[in-house]
Amino acid sequence: MPQTIFDNLSPLARQKCKSCEGADGKLSEMQINTLLGDAPGWERIGDEIVRSFKFKNHFETMAFVNAVAWISHREDHHPDVEVGYNKCRVRYSTHSAGGLSENDFICAAKLEALLML
Repeated sequence: MPQTIFDNLSPLARQKCKSCEGADGKLSEMQINTLLGDAPGWERIGDEIVRSFKFKNHFETMAFVNAVAWISHREDHHPDVEVGYNKCRVRYSTHSAGGLSENDFICAAKLEALLML
């Protein structure tokens, strides 16, 4: 059977964000550390996971930002995004849960999948 780009998606990238209001959505330190191991390039800074992306030019940067916006809209989970000419910094945190939730890692995995295309 032919292989597609979707065959290489991580298990997290295949998931859909769920409602994570309140303390039930907040991950434990052990869960965060486990999920960080599955999120290469992402680092934890306080109650956020953060990654900086570099691109060849402004057009590629903006194409990535638009893809981030599309994923955010589809997942109803929105990061903080800082944009420069050829760089973009993305920060995920779940304010309604008071820290990191699985949704942060799901969306981070979806951004990683974009880079594989």
